[in-house]
Amino acid sequence: MILDTNGLSALLQANRAFLARFAQVYQWSIPVPVLGEYRFGLLRSRLRSRLETAVDELERTEEILVATSRTARVYAQIREELRIKGKPIPVNDQWIAALAREHGLPVATNDPHFGEVDGLDVRGW
Repeated sequence: MILDTNGLSALLQANRAFLARFAQVYQWSIPVPVLGEYRFGLLRSRLRSRLETAVDELERTEEILVATSRTARVYAQIREELRIKGKPIPVNDQWIAALAREHGLPVATNDPHFGEVDGLDVRGW
């Protein structure tokens, strides 16, 4: 299961609804764009010290997904599909969707715009 940025935040802040929904998930896949977005947000967080330590631990224990040339092809296809539909989504979310499609993994997110990506298995909480 791939974590979107709001999923990562919910996991690290022990959101009850999130933890209940995904209690059976034992391995998370975290895209590099999610790490970048989350760490950017931490720069202004009053909980920065605690949450940075938690993110560091996740980076050691969970799968980190990086974009490859294969991912770039999937990204281009998704971007074109969204352009044709007239339903653009943020660029980082296009990369997250590309990684999810490439690896055949569902995305844990509460962002409804991921639903615009055809064939993506989106799971909210």
